[in-house]
Amino acid sequence: MCPPPPPARTLAPASVAVVLGTRPELVKLAPLIHELGDAARLVHTGQHWDETMSGRFLRDLGLPRPELLTGVGGRPRAGQIAQSLGQLDAAFAEDRPAAVVVQGDTNATLAGALAANARGIPLVHVEAGLRSFDRAMPEEHNRVMVDHVADLLCAATTGNAANLRAESLDEERIALTGNTVVEVVRRQLPDADARAALLAAHGVAPDGYVLATVHRPENTDTAGALRAVLTELDRIARAGTPVLFPMHPRTRAAVERFALDGLLARIAVTGPVGYAEFLGLARHAALLVSDSGGVQEECTVLGRPLLVVRRSTERPEAVEAGFAALVPPGPALGDLAADWLADSPERLARLAATPSPYGDGLASARIAALTARLSERPVPAAA
Repeated sequence: MCPPPPPARTLAPASVAVVLGTRPELVKLAPLIHELGDAARLVHTGQHWDETMSGRFLRDLGLPRPELLTGVGGRPRAGQIAQSLGQLDAAFAEDRPAAVVVQGDTNATLAGALAANARGIPLVHVEAGLRSFDRAMPEEHNRVMVDHVADLLCAATTGNAANLRAESLDEERIALTGNTVVEVVRRQLPDADARAALLAAHGVAPDGYVLATVHRPENTDTAGALRAVLTELDRIARAGTPVLFPMHPRTRAAVERFALDGLLARIAVTGPVGYAEFLGLARHAALLVSDSGGVQEECTVLGRPLLVVRRSTERPEAVEAGFAALVPPGPALGDLAADWLADSPERLARLAATPSPYGDGLASARIAALTARLSERPVPAAA
């Protein structure tokens, strides 16, 4: 990756619409929003919105209050996209941005991309080129469609760029930028004293506990899958390693629905935690267990091992670099956790010396400069 180019010009205030709808998008786009400064116009579709969690993330990340769409959360996928698309189209018609930025593969990402495309507005896709090659994942369809309508494809890694080229996307649309996750983790990780206080508050010692998160539908929508995950977390706790489990609201509802509360007796369950608090806990965990896409990236910056509880991943870089392993729910999860915890000191030392595959921490500067240049292109004539 080359140094970030200088901006082509100064962007006008509120001229770049950054469309998002989930808390992970808030996290990943925060450094870009800061880089854009007053040029950023933050639009939240409300796909994941509640004042307690989303409002907290906005405050923790130092982000402005967004334009908030209505009636999106709680709908099925098609309803979320349709409801968001209609409101975004009206917003862009009334106040046309110079460019639209979307990130990743959510329903909000697809709605933002389609709204920009329909109005002929230059579209930037951050984290372009992710592929799981698993068509059972709705996110796979979202990310492919967005890549094929975007004008600027910001690929985080060489593998992502190769995926785009394999689909015959134009080379001039592809930019290797690195991943904003490196900046996010470096900026949001609490200092050593704050982390020590955090661990003390949770009653755990550095390198002496497991931190787990579970929220994806494949692990929470059926009793069998969720029981398999919780059984193995309970098994880790019974073997003597404390397990911290900040529980997602979807997971909590599923535990109650399937009457699985008994499997939580030995697990230290907490409510959702803020992003900085999660990073502080993750930084000193002997092992992470998660189905989150973001954690697969964050673990490489924190130097921590991760078991990815999923059948496929669109982020193979952590696995290839030795930070993570893909494992299905069930006994294989507990077996591998036991193996990795047994050689924890050696594993942690090795990962501490392994660079993150996600770049040098300058992704946001590159993306902001490229977005400014893209916004100068002539608008094509309407068909």
